[in-house]
Amino acid sequence: MEDPKHDYLVISRGQWDERASPEDVQRAIDQFYVWYEGHLASGRMKPGSRLTREGKLITQGLVTDGPYAETKELVGGYWFIVAASLDEAAELALQNPCLAFGLMLELRPLEPERARAVDITNETPPEWRKG
Repeated sequence: MEDPKHDYLVISRGQWDERASPEDVQRAIDQFYVWYEGHLASGRMKPGSRLTREGKLITQGLVTDGPYAETKELVGGYWFIVAASLDEAAELALQNPCLAFGLMLELRPLEPERARAVDITNETPPEWRKG
């Protein structure tokens, strides 16, 4: 019996290697889209999108221009991988041709459960984790 499949968010981060030529980077981008669209067609990936350079940061009643991440941490886009495990998803993500030119990928399993304040999550402050 095959392992059940789960969705994993892929976040593309970083900038192109400034030592690379625009032609080499474009070739990697073109190869990426062939790779990506093939996996979309096979059901191993789900679509995402590139992100624009503009944005807003929203906090308790305040909206400011953003995003404010450091340059090396800027998110360029996202998509989803469908795999039986985080390791399987990472193996597929590792085949991304754009990795050779400075981009990095963050791979995160999606949490299917609704949020609860009593659960230890990414949003849980350290003080709450004691005990």
